[in-house]
Amino acid sequence: MLITHDTRCALDAVVDLVNTAPEDDKTDGLADLAALNAFVETHEISDVGVLSERDLESVRRARARFAEVFAASDVRVAATLINDLVAAAGTTPRLTDHDGYDWHVHYFAPGASVADHLAADCGMALAFFVVAGEQDRLRRCEAPDCRRAFVDLSRNRSRRYCDSRTCGNRLHVAAYRARRKEAAR
Repeated sequence: MLITHDTRCALDAVVDLVNTAPEDDKTDGLADLAALNAFVETHEISDVGVLSERDLESVRRARARFAEVFAASDVRVAATLINDLVAAAGTTPRLTDHDGYDWHVHYFAPGASVADHLAADCGMALAFFVVAGEQDRLRRCEAPDCRRAFVDLSRNRSRRYCDSRTCGNRLHVAAYRARRKEAAR
């Protein structure tokens, strides 16, 4: 599957957005406007203007809908969720070449809110995965104490953890220690 630069950026943004959600005892990664501004800056989200509390609430609602896409076990459910997100954003696909980037497509309408911007661009990035039959690549970490979202871009679709250096390594070390302990009995 060919993943363009802007699709990859949208995928990174949607994964990071979903992973800001408070789960269990973790704090909300979008707790305030400063966090939303930092998110926008980190992901170089353009044309959003001055952000408000209303934007923060709208982005949190979009985040919850994107989390449902990652949790969807059925492609029809994921497609419906994505369609709803993209339609509500009032998408207006247009070609643009800004900030030193070559021609690419923006799906958000000019002057769109940050939530609509994310819903349109990130929704379309996820839609490309559904169209390509790759919805199963939208995953949650299999580590018992971690449920972070990620997109499995491995060739053989075998990625199980959000980060193999932390979650994957921690579980492999725990399994190794358990085997050694059992062997020592």
